[in-house]
Amino acid sequence: FTVKTVLLRFLARIIVSDKASDWIDIMKKILIILMVCGLNPVGASPATIVIYGDSISAAYGIGLDLGWVTFLQKKLQSEGYNYEVSNESISGETSAGGVARIDEVLAATKPKILILELGANDGLRGLSPFIMKQNLSMIINRAQRSGAKVLLVSMRIPPNYGSRYTELFYQTYPALAKTQKIPWVPFILNDIALNKKLMQGDGLHPSAEAQPLIADKIWFYLQPLLVTAQ
Repeated sequence: FTVKTVLLRFLARIIVSDKASDWIDIMKKILIILMVCGLNPVGASPATIVIYGDSISAAYGIGLDLGWVTFLQKKLQSEGYNYEVSNESISGETSAGGVARIDEVLAATKPKILILELGANDGLRGLSPFIMKQNLSMIINRAQRSGAKVLLVSMRIPPNYGSRYTELFYQTYPALAKTQKIPWVPFILNDIALNKKLMQGDGLHPSAEAQPLIADKIWFYLQPLLVTAQ
């Protein structure tokens, strides 16, 4: 049966019943159905999704209102999900910087889901992928202890850093996702990074035209978490 069919049957029982106890029992069952299906009763406060990233998520060079995070919020609303997105991203942030402020962010936002998009600046600085993995692990562990589910977003660095380092850097993400048993998003700038129309002049940051494409990629991996997160 569809959710609509089940709800209509319960409503029909309410109409024919004249017992207060029946009304209460039926309304409780309706609320349970809404919760199981990932829906919210009217007036329920939205759950929070935190975007915890660097300049890619902070909409560097284009403005927050044109960034992929804004498109993600609009997608959630259009699809009927009762979530509020809090963008806690900072341009230039490293994984170590993320560790330093994660407790404060979690305490302030109390997210149900944390989308973690960090590491690119570690790679651009030639820092150790092993240290980056340790830092990202600490962020994930603290988020999970707070009750949040984590979606890990992976990044690549330019090939001029050498094939050994760039591949070691990138493989950190799927390895970490496997260890932590969390979902991960493959390189979000794949099919974007080599398209000049979709990149800004620095060759590192996506243009405004690329932002809806990034949001769609994130959405594909985020949506399965939405039903179970509320």
